[in-house]
Amino acid sequence: MVLEATVLVIDNSEWARNGDYTPNRFQAQIDSVHYLFNVKTNDNPENTVGVIANAGDSPDVRVSLTGDLGVLLKGLHGLGIRGESHFDTGIQIAQLVLKHRANKYQRQRIIAFVTSPIDTDERSLVKLGKKLKKNGVSIDIVNFGEQAMNEQKLSAFVEAANSNDTSHLVTIPPGPHVLSEQIRASEIVGGGGAGAGGEGGEFDFGIDADMDPELALALRMSLQEEEERQRRETAAQGGAAASGSGSGGAIQAGDNDNDATMEEDLDEDEQIKRAIQMSLMESEGGDDENDDLVASLIGSLPGVDPNDPDLQSALGSDPSKKSGNGSNNKDGSEDK
Repeated sequence: MVLEATVLVIDNSEWARNGDYTPNRFQAQIDSVHYLFNVKTNDNPENTVGVIANAGDSPDVRVSLTGDLGVLLKGLHGLGIRGESHFDTGIQIAQLVLKHRANKYQRQRIIAFVTSPIDTDERSLVKLGKKLKKNGVSIDIVNFGEQAMNEQKLSAFVEAANSNDTSHLVTIPPGPHVLSEQIRASEIVGGGGAGAGGEGGEFDFGIDADMDPELALALRMSLQEEEERQRRETAAQGGAAASGSGSGGAIQAGDNDNDATMEEDLDEDEQIKRAIQMSLMESEGGDDENDDLVASLIGSLPGVDPNDPDLQSALGSDPSKKSGNGSNNKDGSEDK
């Protein structure tokens, strides 16, 4: 949304009576002024637009810089075709109007319609263009009607005034097309109406924002609210998923920490007992060879007492059971 003050310079000379543009050159300019006013004011509520008619005895400031459509309509009322155009003088007066704008933060722009031959020589126009560039004023020229006659002079003028591609020359040949539609598709409003914040051209909802700006604003606000709601929902879902994964990881980490703590709580003797008990559980029986192997392993361990009662209890060693087994084996052998 560019903050800008714009002065529209109309060519209302006798050449504007020609009907090679619909409905004629003068009325085509008036329709384009309405269109450009809506584009600028819809783009930023603080934008202002003024209008100068540069034909007659001298250029006439019809509308001072304003954002009120009623003031614009009142200033254009009664404007007619008269005299010859004073292109260079009209541009200089437009620069003075911009210089005295109320909001100094506004960028300065002139949009001039040229539909009659320009009497000013090319050298003077180049000098005027450099002056505009020095004062930070951008200029757009709509060259139509006598476009072939003015092409060279206007090209040199715009080139002298151009700074960072902010000034443009748009040449529109005659035909059945509407002048404002050609401006809408030009670089003056960014092409297809997209340059001025998307206003005044083809609208996303299939309506003309110029015809019903209040409806266009309501639809745009509704779209922005819906996009904001969807962003909030997406952010909430993403936060919930991250919270769930974080809590799951914390639980798993807690279990691992508990296991590690339990392992640390066991001293060396208890770990040995636990390992031996697990190895004995995997074996099917308690034959003498396994007993001897276990006894030899225990005896080889440093700091372990094979006769420790706790160790004997963990191994399931019972002297009375062993003696009982021995007597049973002896009886069995005697029976045989």
